Amino acid sequence: MSPELIAVLAVIAVALAFDYTNGFHDAANAIATSVSTRALTPRIALLLAAVGNFVGAHFGAGVAKTVGDGLVTLPTGVASLGVVFAGVLGAIAWNLITWYFGLPSSSSHALFGGLVGATLLATGGVVQWANIGEKVLLPMVLSPLVGLTLGYLLMLAILWLFRKGQPGKLNRGFRWAQTVSAAAMSIGHGMQDAAKTMGIVVLALYTGGFQEDKTHIPGWVFWTSATMLALGTYAGGWRIIRTLGRKIIDLGPPEGFAAETVASAVLFFNALVLKAPISTTHTITSAIMGVGATKRISAVRWNVAGNIVIAWIITFPAAAAIACLSYLVVRPLF
Repeated sequence: MSPELIAVLAVIAVALAFDYTNGFHDAANAIATSVSTRALTPRIALLLAAVGNFVGAHFGAGVAKTVGDGLVTLPTGVASLGVVFAGVLGAIAWNLITWYFGLPSSSSHALFGGLVGATLLATGGVVQWANIGEKVLLPMVLSPLVGLTLGYLLMLAILWLFRKGQPGKLNRGFRWAQTVSAAAMSIGHGMQDAAKTMGIVVLALYTGGFQEDKTHIPGWVFWTSATMLALGTYAGGWRIIRTLGRKIIDLGPPEGFAAETVASAVLFFNALVLKAPISTTHTITSAIMGVGATKRISAVRWNVAGNIVIAWIITFPAAAAIACLSYLVVRPLF
């Protein structure tokens, strides 16, 4: 095999490994609320999330193109693949660290931070800071604010519409409704997170000289990325599921439905309309906080929320730092 082919295969392998960690790290995004409210059993919820992620991946082409062509300009030749390899390693490492501590950080921002960190050390690599600001940092600030606000407003609307209902019947009804909202959430997650892996694979194929179009996504890339994300999701990330489902607020079925509905709507809008890569973790977590605040401000465990926000803030630079170290190690191999 040629050096170019070996390098491309190495990048594809590490990208799919990231995809798998993304699945079990972010499984909580789709199912934590449904499991905590007992709308779905854990394994049924995981299976639903895996299928939804697989389906959603096939609608994320716009996000994949943004990731593969818009954030960094790589050096020429095989050296560029070393940058991508190190960047994805940084993202994987940060995913594993935050998973161990049960913190729902953003796999997306870990990936972006890893790519930026490795590119900074590469001769001929250029970070497109304007695009990073517009397509990564700005959504990182706006998506939690939108999720928080819409979660609060939708929950207020639900409380007003069903103010005369019997709590027992309402809970049963919203448990059924959560099956739909959880499915929508998992499809939105697939649109965003599988698409990011597809973008990395396409970037590797293009820079390695194995395809001429840097935005075309071959069919096998869709299927492989979707499958790895689904397998990782089904493996489950129980540490983070417990954090999202139980430690921020005590969720009931109406709250779970409201949070999932808001988060999935934001994910669909960004993937299909704006084609912007946003964090599913930031979106669902902030929606849960907004829903919980309708009970009373103190219902949200702000100390837990504060730890999560700190993890959000340091994810980008932390993954970038790990990727820098990784690049120093792998650079002689590419």
